[in-house]
Amino acid sequence: MEYTFSTEVALRVNGEDHALLLDNRSTLLDVLRERLGLTGAKKGCDHGQCGACTVLVDGRRMNSCLLLAVAQHGRSVTTVEGLAEGDTLHPVQQAFLDHDAYQCGFCTPGQICSAVGALAEARAGRPSAVTDPAEDPPVPLDGPEIRERMSGNLCRCGAYPGIVRAVMEAAS
Repeated sequence: MEYTFSTEVALRVNGEDHALLLDNRSTLLDVLRERLGLTGAKKGCDHGQCGACTVLVDGRRMNSCLLLAVAQHGRSVTTVEGLAEGDTLHPVQQAFLDHDAYQCGFCTPGQICSAVGALAEARAGRPSAVTDPAEDPPVPLDGPEIRERMSGNLCRCGAYPGIVRAVMEAAS
């Protein structure tokens, strides 16, 4: 009996199709960084606790260190590198620059992808733990709402005030 430890996987990453033969144990984060050369998503804790590896999978934010790449077959992945349109930054990227929402920058790509996902969730009317149940969609994004939605992304430098201001501006 022959055991196969690799699988052919089709991924659409930042709008580009990739056919890859992957080890079944590879995480999406490792494939993005090591096979596709997309180093924006960072390996912080490698346990899904810090959010530095956050990417968008079919438009939803996910910790790529926790996702087996083979389980993403046929899905669309957007990393921080895929948010800009040519030389024009995504509004969230621009807001992060405008509000100094970074210090060392290690967590910034994950923060930005998480913010893009959080804004989409709020526009769709998906509540957070602090959303007023009487609120009609879209959910208004004030400071507490943004802090709750971004709570899965940690910043060791403490750039949270700038991050909240950036997300608030991008939401408007």
